[in-house]
Amino acid sequence: MQAAIYGLSGLTLTADERAFFLETDPAGYILFARNCGDPEQLKALTASLRDLHGREDLPILIDQEGGRVMRMKPPVWPPLPSGGAFEKLYQAAPSSAIEAARMNARAIGLLLAAHGINVNCAPNLDVRQPNADQVVGDRAYGTEPMQVAAIGRAVLDGLSSAGVVGVVKHMPGHGRATVDSHKELPRVSASAEELDSDLEPFEALREAPMGMVAHILFEAWDRDRPSSQSPFIIDEIIRKRIGFAGLLMTDDIGMEALAGSAGERSAAAIAAGCDLTLHCSGKFDEMLDVAAHVGAMTTEAEGRLARAMAGAMLGASDGPDFAGAVAVRDELLALA
Repeated sequence: MQAAIYGLSGLTLTADERAFFLETDPAGYILFARNCGDPEQLKALTASLRDLHGREDLPILIDQEGGRVMRMKPPVWPPLPSGGAFEKLYQAAPSSAIEAARMNARAIGLLLAAHGINVNCAPNLDVRQPNADQVVGDRAYGTEPMQVAAIGRAVLDGLSSAGVVGVVKHMPGHGRATVDSHKELPRVSASAEELDSDLEPFEALREAPMGMVAHILFEAWDRDRPSSQSPFIIDEIIRKRIGFAGLLMTDDIGMEALAGSAGERSAAAIAAGCDLTLHCSGKFDEMLDVAAHVGAMTTEAEGRLARAMAGAMLGASDGPDFAGAVAVRDELLALA
């Protein structure tokens, strides 16, 4: 398998995409709003990807956090609360907030699984800091690390109970960025000691099956390279300090925080120790460039991917259906 996850251009596979994906055999795919028209179309699209590769455990990812970040959008699909809703409830009733987050994540997972999607890019473990850019904002579960970790763990558990794999993001923490990494490279000048609190939620959830690394320059750790392209941050901070042993992918390699072509950006991330590059735009010329710069997944990375996807292959465990999970969530959120 190629060490890449690709986006798609539209509602169905084009002939060029089909031929390219057959030739390159990427690790998986990620879906966006442009790929989500209606339930029957989306089910057909995910089925076509699995048929193409003959891999039942093919990772098909989406960002379905809730709030501002939802690829399956109303009115076709139901609205979902943002992370801030669970933060608010936690201030009044921590146990209720944890259960509400778990039930919300189960509902999301059941919804995704019904459409053939088996990986959700959540939970967001960024600890929100004062004066930071609003790219995180109400997507965060709070400003206190262990609160973020507690809600994040509930999200991982809820997704897993529906047979969906969660992705902790954005390692080693996006909560201090004062600019949006979609638009430019954030530079964080906090000391290593100050950054301890950013790492705490990731340390608490180090056993997560998948993780996503941000495109942020942390001066305390590497003055020259953003975290997604820094061998020191990936090896010493993410792998050793945090202790994360799961599959590590980049944030979208097309974000303007990075310099160079999509292929050059991807090659630098893989060389630094990322298992996979995440290319989201669906632009075919960029995908060709990525394919020319990244090789096959390492044996170690393939093992991490297989372990991560094993949970999805188990399917949903006993528990409430979508409507039941939403009802419990809404009853608890009403307490705030």
